[in-house]
Amino acid sequence: MTPTTGTTGTDDRHDRDRRPARPGPTTGPMGPVGPVGGRAAPAAAAALPATVENTLSPGGRAMAHTVVAGIDGSQESRAAAEWAAREARLRGVPLRLVHVWEPAPEPLAQAPLLGTETSQHWSERIPRETAEELRARHPGVEIAEEQLTGHPADVLADAAKGAVVLVLGSRGMSGIGGFLVGSVGLAVIAHTEVPVVLVRALEERAADRSGPVVLGLDIASPDASVMAFAFEEAARRGTSVHAVNAWSLPSSYAYGLAAGVDLYAEVARERTATLTEMLGEWERKFPDVEVKGESRFGPAAQHIVEASHRASLVVVGRRVRRTPLGAHIGSVTHAVLHHAAAPVAVVAHD
Repeated sequence: MTPTTGTTGTDDRHDRDRRPARPGPTTGPMGPVGPVGGRAAPAAAAALPATVENTLSPGGRAMAHTVVAGIDGSQESRAAAEWAAREARLRGVPLRLVHVWEPAPEPLAQAPLLGTETSQHWSERIPRETAEELRARHPGVEIAEEQLTGHPADVLADAAKGAVVLVLGSRGMSGIGGFLVGSVGLAVIAHTEVPVVLVRALEERAADRSGPVVLGLDIASPDASVMAFAFEEAARRGTSVHAVNAWSLPSSYAYGLAAGVDLYAEVARERTATLTEMLGEWERKFPDVEVKGESRFGPAAQHIVEASHRASLVVVGRRVRRTPLGAHIGSVTHAVLHHAAAPVAVVAHD
């Protein structure tokens, strides 16, 4: 499991100043882990902060307190825009729809029916019509639309700078039990430090919006940013957090144990105790969020994907690597992106 560090998005510090004060912390024990029982989730999300009027900086980038959705007219991008509109409503912030128009190669640009002017004319309808549909369904959300020109991955990554979250669509792979996160989506995830949410069209309709927020957690090197993102999303939705930790048995363990010791049981007890203590700290920070934890033997991605079938959102981390070798998403996060049955939020960290 990839640990996370850093911040959860630029809205956290400012939003805390505007939200009503949370109830004081409590100190009750969480109970056993795997699963862990916690307090019942509230019936409704916490009060929302006031809407911010200005959503764009002079350079076209999102200003703080904005949800950005990248759209291309596909069914998947419409699902992503719908998810983004609900997220903006929950956060009490504006939504910015961004469509990137990539000019046709020079030979096609000269064709009368496929040329630059024709392509741009039709593409301009995408953000305008998407915004009109969303305004009809979400009258309380301030929505701005924009068409930019350039390479989609680069433009979207730049447009999202300063936003609280970037939302993109991804499509199913025909005949295969998984989803296709295209080159644009993967490139954006790998090169932006803003939390990115991937939404599929079918999953958007089938997802249980009251389901828990599933948190993929590496207890060996946990970080506050991914945990804060998951707990804050659960608090907004009035739902619970289901933390999933996976582990394996290194071959070296066998040499350090006395005869008769059950290696599996010993490691399971250690992991359970660590997870209980770790989640207990966050339960005290979010006393109204029910917490459930699982520490399971086996591949992390497999257990997270299994939990995603009952989730409203899955939260995983991605380590930021600033090296000449380029960006890297991580094997667990990559597998979850392709196979999870709920929207997936990827939170970048150092």
